[in-house]
Amino acid sequence: MKHRILAVALVVAVVSGCGLIGDGDAQPKGRAHENMNMQEAGDRAEQMLDGIFGAIKPRVETERGPSSDSICTDFKNDSTGTGSITRRRYVMTIISDERRGSFLGVVERQWKKDGYKITSVREDKEMPAIFATSPEGFRVSLQIGYKGQAVISVTSPCVTESKVTEPTGEPLDPSSPRAEGFPYIRSDFWSAETPAPTPSAR
Repeated sequence: MKHRILAVALVVAVVSGCGLIGDGDAQPKGRAHENMNMQEAGDRAEQMLDGIFGAIKPRVETERGPSSDSICTDFKNDSTGTGSITRRRYVMTIISDERRGSFLGVVERQWKKDGYKITSVREDKEMPAIFATSPEGFRVSLQIGYKGQAVISVTSPCVTESKVTEPTGEPLDPSSPRAEGFPYIRSDFWSAETPAPTPSAR
């Protein structure tokens, strides 16, 4: 029952854009992103997520989370209106307490390599997080939640409002039976209960 309640709280946090998702999903402000609509922003967010997870070695298993969109409130001079979209992926691989810092470090180094600006870091032992902004103005976040549940989200800047097609595949609902006990996939590396080895100098 306790786990079920926490799962419901998690999905409420995801849908509302607060709680687990945190400050990194705050609605971006500003005029519409040049030459981009919400569908294109959603596609770009998926590409960014592919790139982020593709850089994590050893690889981790993921599930697509629920998408969300919002209307930007500061488009006074834009007759077409503007909106933003958020895409998320949950890490289904167990990230042990001992490997949590290494996991965040891998993602942070990749973001910096790709020109992302780190905007804030939540230095919490149980639920750490990193927030950043891409060169295109997309906001990204990596947050560790209850029992090491990791989620990466990408939120677009304000773009031209349009219809949006969902990616293929059913998104994971944290309150559904399918999500019971996640993360639950073990990794010889990420789930190990020892500190990650320090790379040897060459």
